Amino acid sequence: MGAFSSQRLAELGFETSWAGNAHAALKLLGEDAHRYAALFPDVVMPGMSGVELAREVGRRWPQPPVVLTSGYSHVLVQEGSHGFELLHKPYSPEDLTRALRTAIREAVRAR
Repeated sequence: MGAFSSQRLAELGFETSWAGNAHAALKLLGEDAHRYAALFPDVVMPGMSGVELAREVGRRWPQPPVVLTSGYSHVLVQEGSHGFELLHKPYSPEDLTRALRTAIREAVRAR
């Protein structure tokens, strides 16, 4: 699914980097966190959940904003989005664009 989202985002004009798991995402961010305008992790990821990744990113870097996604409603009932923007699967390209642009705009305003 990550490759599909990366492709859709590229088609919508976003430059993307894809990480296969949360630890790979943290490594990319550690190299240059300011390069990324937003993160778009799945709630269910190997090794570390998207919620855990979002929390860790927030501890290490004040930016970028995080928009979580999930198609597993039972996970969301148990865990919730913990204050992060949440995009439910399936989502349209327009929904994805709107969610990311809103998160980026709000992060810029908060600076």
